[in-house]
Amino acid sequence: MGACLGACSLLSCASCLCGSAPCILCGCCPSTRNSTVSRLLFTCFLFLGVLVSIIMLSPGVESQLYKLPWVCEDRTQQPVVLQGPLDCGSLLGFRAVYRMCFATAAFFFFFMLLMLCVRSSRDPRAAIQNGFWFFKFLILVGITVGAFYIPDGSFPKIWFYFGVVGSFLFILIQLILFIDFAHSWNQRWLCKAEECDSPAWYAGLFFFTFLFYLLSIAAVALMFIYYTESGACHEGKVFISLNLTFCVCVSIVAVLPKVQNAQPNSGLLQASIVTLYTMFVTWLALSNVPDQKCNPHLPTRNGTSQVDLEDYSTVWWDAPSIVGLVVFLLCTFFISLRSSDHRQVNSLMQTEECPLDTVQQQQVAVSEGRAYDNEQDGVTYSYSFFHFCLLLASLHVMMTLTNWYSPGETRKMISTWTSVWVKICASWAGLLLYLWTLVAPLLLPNRDFS
Repeated sequence: MGACLGACSLLSCASCLCGSAPCILCGCCPSTRNSTVSRLLFTCFLFLGVLVSIIMLSPGVESQLYKLPWVCEDRTQQPVVLQGPLDCGSLLGFRAVYRMCFATAAFFFFFMLLMLCVRSSRDPRAAIQNGFWFFKFLILVGITVGAFYIPDGSFPKIWFYFGVVGSFLFILIQLILFIDFAHSWNQRWLCKAEECDSPAWYAGLFFFTFLFYLLSIAAVALMFIYYTESGACHEGKVFISLNLTFCVCVSIVAVLPKVQNAQPNSGLLQASIVTLYTMFVTWLALSNVPDQKCNPHLPTRNGTSQVDLEDYSTVWWDAPSIVGLVVFLLCTFFISLRSSDHRQVNSLMQTEECPLDTVQQQQVAVSEGRAYDNEQDGVTYSYSFFHFCLLLASLHVMMTLTNWYSPGETRKMISTWTSVWVKICASWAGLLLYLWTLVAPLLLPNRDFS
């Protein structure tokens, strides 16, 4: 009897996967907004692709990939002799990551086109966005299987440049999210300080601002110690010095009286978070410098000019890659859960402030324990732009997992100057974007930037 009840419960939950909207008719799912459930499930699809990519990097899986047609063979079916420090067995895992991320990117690109101009849940395409999850999973699996049979040819080199562009854009999206988070944090704590008439909230803001600047200064010192040498590494010294100077400049601009009058909520907390994130991106850039003197993450060589086996993990799973992956996961999860408190950010990110749900709708949803449709009068986020963000996330995680390896340059399993310049330019573009948020109300006084 218990087994029958359990089977019935599983079948009831399975209806959530095949229905026209997630969890609309089943009580096995939590009470929450329809739009939130959909974003979370699409994000889970992306995280599933990331997990498969990570598994593909393990040496045990690589040995099984020799059965596929695009392994280490050229057109004459002869083994390829690499000129780099690692053998072809290591290369296989990263070819697999390219194909897995190509599959997730193609999946989200398809839905990005399919969901163009959806205005409300009354649009028939909204049912596809918010339901049929089992069939979506089958589509993703089908694209993945097909991607693994793409012949090598020029695919890795071309897809690398797609990854570079997508990762550049996603780094900027990450910065926008951090700036918006800092603005919301600062605004809420200032409101708490005024309501409670307590200096503790001001002390908290001061503490975290000081902490972020302290971490930034420590990062600058450590980068000068480990990523530069006397008489060498001139590019790294210039990058660190320039970004430090730019961060000091935007911090000064953030507290100028005219800027404070135009934006009372602007302050050093936001500037400190931007500074810390800029130092983080600078660190990621320096960890890709293809010069062993200036990059401690590159593998060491023994007397036979071969990479020591003990250094295998340091080539790909070094500290910058791990931290970058964690930041990526947090930002992607953040995208799937939240709309901004600021209208300008919502306009930029193609989201809207969540409308107040009717009391009756909330009560019914809570009593039945199901997700409810909160988009009948209008969508709370752009379906198409959300899929575009996940597409960029797929490209960014591909570059992060492969440590920005370029298949067409020197055939060595290390990063090149391309990745360094992309990350440095992304940090500069992010600083310029933050500077614009500070001075835009002064330059365009007739527009509302509240």
